Amino acid sequence: MTKKSKLFFYTLALIFGIQDVEAQSNQELKLWYDEPAEIWNEALPLGNGRLGAMVFGDPSVERLQLNEETIWAGSPNSNAHAKALKALPKVRQLIFDGKYKEAQDLATSDIRSQTNNGMPYQTFGSLYLSFPGHQDYSNYYRDLNIENATAKVQYTVDGVEYTREILSAFKDDVIVLKLSASQPKSISFNGFMVSPFDKTKTVTENNQVALSGVTSTVEGQKGQVKFQGRLTAKNKGGKLSIQNGIVSVEGADEVTLYISIATNFISYKDISEDEVTKSKAFLDKAIEKDFETIKKTHAAYYQKFFNRVTLYLGTTDAAEETTDERIRKYAQQFDPQLAALYFQFGRYLLISCSQPGGQPANLQGIWNDMLFPPWESKYTMNINAEMNYWPAELTNLSEMHEPFIQLAKEVAETGKETAKIMYDANGWVLHHNTDIWRITGPIDMAASGMWPTGGAWVCQDLWERYLYTGDKEFLREIFPIMKGAAAFFLDFMVKDPNSGYLLVVPSNSPENTHGGEDGKSTIAAGTTMDNQLVFDLFTNVMNATDILGEDKNFTKKLGAALAEMAPMHIGQYGQLQEWLMDWDDPEDHHRHVSHLYGLFPSNQISPFKTPKLFQAAKKSLFFRGDESTGWSMGWKVNLWARLLDGDHAYKLLQDQLHLVTADQRKGGGTYPNMLDAHQPFQIDGNFGCTAGIAEMLMQSHEGAIHLLPALPSKWKNGEITGLKSRGGYEIDLAWKNNQVSVVKITSKFDGNCRLRSQIPLRDSKGKALKSAKGNNPNRLFIDVKVKQPVISEKAEIEPLKLLKYYEYDVPMKAGETYAFYRK
Repeated sequence: MTKKSKLFFYTLALIFGIQDVEAQSNQELKLWYDEPAEIWNEALPLGNGRLGAMVFGDPSVERLQLNEETIWAGSPNSNAHAKALKALPKVRQLIFDGKYKEAQDLATSDIRSQTNNGMPYQTFGSLYLSFPGHQDYSNYYRDLNIENATAKVQYTVDGVEYTREILSAFKDDVIVLKLSASQPKSISFNGFMVSPFDKTKTVTENNQVALSGVTSTVEGQKGQVKFQGRLTAKNKGGKLSIQNGIVSVEGADEVTLYISIATNFISYKDISEDEVTKSKAFLDKAIEKDFETIKKTHAAYYQKFFNRVTLYLGTTDAAEETTDERIRKYAQQFDPQLAALYFQFGRYLLISCSQPGGQPANLQGIWNDMLFPPWESKYTMNINAEMNYWPAELTNLSEMHEPFIQLAKEVAETGKETAKIMYDANGWVLHHNTDIWRITGPIDMAASGMWPTGGAWVCQDLWERYLYTGDKEFLREIFPIMKGAAAFFLDFMVKDPNSGYLLVVPSNSPENTHGGEDGKSTIAAGTTMDNQLVFDLFTNVMNATDILGEDKNFTKKLGAALAEMAPMHIGQYGQLQEWLMDWDDPEDHHRHVSHLYGLFPSNQISPFKTPKLFQAAKKSLFFRGDESTGWSMGWKVNLWARLLDGDHAYKLLQDQLHLVTADQRKGGGTYPNMLDAHQPFQIDGNFGCTAGIAEMLMQSHEGAIHLLPALPSKWKNGEITGLKSRGGYEIDLAWKNNQVSVVKITSKFDGNCRLRSQIPLRDSKGKALKSAKGNNPNRLFIDVKVKQPVISEKAEIEPLKLLKYYEYDVPMKAGETYAFYRK
């Protein structure tokens, strides 16, 4: 716990009589177990953004499964092709004629990529350490300490306690493993690296083992990423021998192993790096330092980010159990500290797999033990890649956002070629998937791949970062990307001859089938999600134009297009329609809830501004059901939080923290190592739930900082420090008996801050706050100037009953901190 948060909590204790400050201060943020991992989903993840390791912790044969973020199959390429341009008008006409299967088949054959469907992210391999005689052990313990980003293994053999400590060093850019024992001359082992690639080469030189290889050729795209991993060791006492690809140690007091990995990758269009020189340089520099020096530097860098946010929800006896047992019992026992641990684990993962200057987190972050993982671990842009970054700004990890922003810049470049060649459109386009080579054409079958709206969602993410940071230079930097995405839709959208609306067509509501024609097609025109995404894109470009003083001629075109676009519709069941047609089935439990994008992560649907749409969205989510794949439940935590239903959001968190074991084949949840189960593993569910927990405690998407908008009734008392809100505010918040006790707000800018609370608040001098009147006079970067969507009603909508809320306007100065208390 940081000094800042300790001071905050002790202040609370004095004012409100909170008794458990020491418990808060002493709670450990560790995942721990009393058995070694037998399978990958029990191993523990370490990462420094570039290098990943999964630690198994077997006393007899330790395994570190290793990754490097740029080891991808294939090589620089584009999957754009001209065949699509001829097929496009035919596909559109078939859709307008209601012949969805024909349209989908034609899109699959003629618009889908004619070359490859994107390249897989691939494992490097593993380091194995064999310890003779360590099969019979006792007093076993292993953990992942997310307060300092290290893993530890301890056990006893023949009265000797052995300890392994492992980290993926942020500053020194190597993986380091320290072996020690309670008695001298006790450490003996053999270590070697292996890789699953067909052709690898292992050599021993200068007391280092080097394993080299080249990534796979897939769908005719030649694998050209060259990689090299290096291993060496330093010992205290005993004998060290490094030969024939094996590190051997006999009778040492202590040993430190160093691992480096490098590739020839420079960028998505340049693979001319010398991987041998780079790998050797990493290792040669690191071995000049001992483990404790590397660890100290590593922890200091990591904690600079991690310690910005603390969360305390209480502690029960359940916290004494192993982590896998706590997950197994979460739905049956009250374990609030596990929810706090899970929240912080998501932040740990984001720091560990998305560092400035590197690649963004893919479908598995950086942790993957296969050459051909599920969905190739690519960047799935119709929800998953964006979900990875939902916690970035909100939980005070803005720097971790940078790799995704760089991806946006790169796909905006490659997407220009795709837009022109495939659709004869200006601007740039991104479909539902991309990879390290930044392909932007549609892949897989049209059922999932014929979705051209990825660029709009990427731009929504860029705009959100601006809303949180208020950085005008950043906005100026990304404005051409947003404008280019908008230019594409101005050219791509067409008038529907049936409804007269301006629509995105062909597309789909990812990745759901609709009720038109055969009930088995996904391809459609004017899906609700597309309309919402383009609505956000156009209005955000218009707002950015005003802020930056750009030429407004382009925004006039956007405004004219917005006036012709389809509004959101409420269907026959009182639901928010997923499609332009009223095709929704109340029994549809599809994992995607794409039409609810307008509720979250967008802000188009609001209990205060669009209450009927709000009720319709709630009914749609109710129909969809709770249990689903892991990432889907993570999304639903956020959606129920936006619906101001903390207990239902908590129920989704319970569903997500359901233990998925090796013998379970269906259903989402959480693996023993706390990673999200889709199934199989996808990291987006972790990030989605971290954002969802924060959304339960604070929201800022409607021009006000809403305190405890969806607090579960079970979390009666708690504190969170360091959350970020839109508008450039940092929030420390505490509550008791389910009501706000104190909130501290630090403002980045001068201006008015609007607060929303269920109870009256007073300032630090005991004075009542000034009630808000009318529109926020200075919302700073929270302000979103949009015309609200029109509703087309086909059903009676139940009137919305909202709790009474107090709203206050508080003038604030940049850099100042303000405290407010329960009245």
